[in-house]
Amino acid sequence: MPSDTGFAPGRPVFTHDGRHRVAVLVRPGVMPLELGLVHQLFGAAKHPEDGRPLYEVATCTLTPGLIRTNADFPVQVTHGTGTLAEAQTVIVPATHEEDEPESAGRLGDALTEALGRIRRPGTRVASICTGAFVLAAAGWLDGRRATTHWKSAGLFRRFFPAVRLDPDVLYTGEDELFTSAGEAAGIDLCLHLIRLDHGAAVANDVARSTVVPPHREGGQAQFIAGPVAHGGGRSSTGAARDWALRNLGRPLSLRELADVESMSVRTFTRRFREETGLTPVQWLTRQRIERARQLLEETDMPVERVAAAAGFGTGASLRQHLHAALGVAPGAYRATFRGPG
Repeated sequence: MPSDTGFAPGRPVFTHDGRHRVAVLVRPGVMPLELGLVHQLFGAAKHPEDGRPLYEVATCTLTPGLIRTNADFPVQVTHGTGTLAEAQTVIVPATHEEDEPESAGRLGDALTEALGRIRRPGTRVASICTGAFVLAAAGWLDGRRATTHWKSAGLFRRFFPAVRLDPDVLYTGEDELFTSAGEAAGIDLCLHLIRLDHGAAVANDVARSTVVPPHREGGQAQFIAGPVAHGGGRSSTGAARDWALRNLGRPLSLRELADVESMSVRTFTRRFREETGLTPVQWLTRQRIERARQLLEETDMPVERVAAAAGFGTGASLRQHLHAALGVAPGAYRATFRGPG
């Protein structure tokens, strides 16, 4: 019979072989997609030189055994909450059984005790979808910016008025506490955490291997008014985005982008926002930041050349935008992923 020591019968939960340890805390009613995406994404992260796994993921629960899901099958969880004390990152997926009812603002004694094993220096905690209710009920999100699924925003605000809820974004991060919106935004958040740990190249490899978009900024809108049209359809701005990515290194105007789609600037701007959740200027800035990050991580180009190649024009402009987006200067960012140059 598995105990709550954090160990499966006969073997440790984590091997302590240098891999980053990720614990997933599941509760009855867990969504299989949210549980699976954590294992899939972190499990696909490999060292770029020798291919060794960069993460070790373990699933734990309050009472080990068969755990109900919101599907027609349970999952067997053998690890107890002792696993949380060893983890460097803890991820809390959603359960509509506990997060959305009227009791959602309260934590039971067992969960309160389990959470007490998590919050310590150097431990990162993230939630997927309404898993943010758990972090908020523990008081960790008070005064901080957070998000959850937009359908649950009203209930969340009622229970946790001290949290600065932003239901219009994909994910947030503040003081080692991260929250994400629905299941798909959990993918974005996991890729974001991998990027923070190991850089864009590793995260992009994970995205390619799992066939998901490589990066969506946390500030992107949760809910887009309509589907993105592809193949040069009348309402698509995809051709303009492709053209912009091929020409990031030079100044780009709204007029030029609109001309690619044979639209007026006003129509182009409206349709662009409907399809991406961003204004063209916001989207361009984010693509330029991504290009600069890639060049800083993968090349030895001087900062001024990186700035020019990414379309920022000057090193001063790159420094301003990178600091606004990531809180670091280009040199510090490069040193993080490439070592001192």
